[in-house]
Amino acid sequence: MSETLTSEQVAAYFARIGYAETARADLPTLIALHRAHAMTIPFENLAVQLGTPPGLAPQHAFAKLVEARRGGWCYEQNGLLGAVLTALGFTVTRLAGAVLRDERGDAALGSHLCLKVSLEQDWLVDVGFGTALVEPLPLGPGEWANAPVPASLARTGDDHWRLAIRLGPSPMYYDFRDAPADEALLQRLCDWQGRDEASVFVQNLVVQGRAPGEHRMLRGRVFTRTGAHGAEQRVLDSAAELLDVLGGEFSLDEPAAADLWDPICARHAALFG
Repeated sequence: MSETLTSEQVAAYFARIGYAETARADLPTLIALHRAHAMTIPFENLAVQLGTPPGLAPQHAFAKLVEARRGGWCYEQNGLLGAVLTALGFTVTRLAGAVLRDERGDAALGSHLCLKVSLEQDWLVDVGFGTALVEPLPLGPGEWANAPVPASLARTGDDHWRLAIRLGPSPMYYDFRDAPADEALLQRLCDWQGRDEASVFVQNLVVQGRAPGEHRMLRGRVFTRTGAHGAEQRVLDSAAELLDVLGGEFSLDEPAAADLWDPICARHAALFG
């Protein structure tokens, strides 16, 4: 993906995430930008739910995440951050991930976009996996507290890396090869996940965000706040409450989301009775 951002766009991105330092192509800048982005821009699939699937291009992500002050999913979040880092002089490689590859097989290839940034060593950069990672991880085996979402990196035995997180009862992970992504594959999976009725993003509203020491997630009617003392859940009771949570917990102003309330309730009933 060769799209570049102008210096004015980079400055607008800095303003969006509240970054006011001098940016250099070094590790402290990388960590600071990653943290500021993760703490500011939520993961969300409202566009998919409202019938306007998002695209893959960084300029599209800039218009949505920066100018419209919305959130987005992995293709947008990491696409935008990757374009910013490239504009700053970082060496960035776009990587194709496969979410839940053991369960889904090769059909999962390209279902996630993450980044490798090469400095004195290589770093996994990912602000698009449900805002799970607060900071970049060294691209090597290890475990990180990443409070309150423990994360680990390990080899899979078949030339892949696996990034795994522990949040709630079900493990979440994706596998990736340390090689430039097949952009056509990413585009196909982006299109499929945004339009096909079998896609979890078409089936379910998902919004996730970060605060210091805290992870917040809205999945359909269920809002979960996870912190040092565990997880607290509540079930939303109305479209008005949905809009309140989107605005108050995730800083998302999207009145059209009220139109999703009936299908959200129907999906909740189908899943939980």
